[in-house]
Amino acid sequence: MDAPARPWPPPVGAYAEERELFRLLQNMLEELLIHKPDDPIQYMINHLKQNNDDAPRICVLGPPASGKTTVAMWLCKHLDAIRISQETLLFKEILALTREAKTYKERKQKIPNALWANLIQERLSNVDCIKQGWILEGFPENQEQAWMLQSSGIIPRHVVVLYAPDTALIERNSGKRLDPFTEEVYHTTFDWPSDPLIQQRLVKPEDLSEQEMSKKLVEYHRNFPGVFQIYQKVLKSINADQPSMDVLSQVRTYVQTRHRSAAPFTPRILFCGPPGSGKSLQAALIAQKYSVVNICCGQLLKEAVADKTKLGELIKPYIDNGYPVPDNLVMKILAERLNALDCMTNGWVLYGFPRDIEQGEQLQKSHIIPNRVFFFNLPCESIMERLSQRRIDPVTGERYHMTFRPAPAPEIQVRLRQNPRDKEENIEKRVETYYRNVKELEDFYEDAIYVNADQDPHVVFEFIESCIIKPLPCKKLKSL
Repeated sequence: MDAPARPWPPPVGAYAEERELFRLLQNMLEELLIHKPDDPIQYMINHLKQNNDDAPRICVLGPPASGKTTVAMWLCKHLDAIRISQETLLFKEILALTREAKTYKERKQKIPNALWANLIQERLSNVDCIKQGWILEGFPENQEQAWMLQSSGIIPRHVVVLYAPDTALIERNSGKRLDPFTEEVYHTTFDWPSDPLIQQRLVKPEDLSEQEMSKKLVEYHRNFPGVFQIYQKVLKSINADQPSMDVLSQVRTYVQTRHRSAAPFTPRILFCGPPGSGKSLQAALIAQKYSVVNICCGQLLKEAVADKTKLGELIKPYIDNGYPVPDNLVMKILAERLNALDCMTNGWVLYGFPRDIEQGEQLQKSHIIPNRVFFFNLPCESIMERLSQRRIDPVTGERYHMTFRPAPAPEIQVRLRQNPRDKEENIEKRVETYYRNVKELEDFYEDAIYVNADQDPHVVFEFIESCIIKPLPCKKLKSL
């Protein structure tokens, strides 16, 4: 997360981030440079009317029998995109160049790279591919095809490369079977259909001899480094020698990602989680590394009382008597702090508020909209272990933990005291209150990221940091 050179004013920045204006302009500029239209203004108008910047543009590559067809068909089903492969181009499309390509095929001659590139370009220029997006299966096969596609303006956003040991691919290839009706691929050992009707109509694909397979593998390994060189910034290699659901899950995660943008970004981070889940520690680590303002709602209220501000005087009776401070007073103090110059310039990380859906809605009404929301998850046993054993030295103010950080000397151990909030019965009440309200809050922040907080704090930090750096994933993909 690089510090932005010049932050946008909050209302402008929030508007630009919400509508992804920078990405929209970047996409239009890329299209202009690729296609070089005679009338750039009209071209941009047409581009905006198409409204297809989020349409998938995915290449699925890999050696023979690695599962490209299975992955491509699954992506098409879940993304409502158009699948393009050698088979669809030669046998299912009526394109100007199809006859010429079939002639090469009938003569058992290799179809030239330029002809493949032109076929693909012609197919991808159709309205369905423009609107719905495309999944290009098995293309490009080599560096020359990749360059030709690039020069034609066919640039994938994601390239999935499947890999597996050659021995596993040869074994898998021998049992490969094809459903001619649906084009689904099955296997005699690993993925046999349960429906007897499907079993009966399965056919063995052509050219499946072990010798032919070995030749294809050699050719693939010879050509792949050149393809990798071109697409390495948008390429993800996935091990295909594992259960298909694991492969599809990893493919799904990758194609949902968005690549980093150079857009100005002011972090507005919200941490939600039960007591003892490590929100304050993670907020401190983020604030220390990225110079964002660390805001604990509870501490903010105490500072207002200590500073004897007008709002502080109003909330003092509630804090002194242990009562919850009314939301409207909390919001006034919080809004004033979050709208301060340092927060607007550097960004902020907030925890301790909101605690329920009503408070979340009040934040939104006050135009305080976080661009990253994290929910910390932690088992109740771990919460109890972390909190119930906390102790404080009344002489030095030093904090200890009976298990993780015991007092260094017996005389210190003797004088340690426990905060009443850390007694088991009080912890149980706080945890119960959190879980009573959290479901509605999770639904309210639908783009929230969930954190396994029951692990080493530095592991948690690395995960949170990676989620802040990367753009939020695209939500278009349907669930499995």
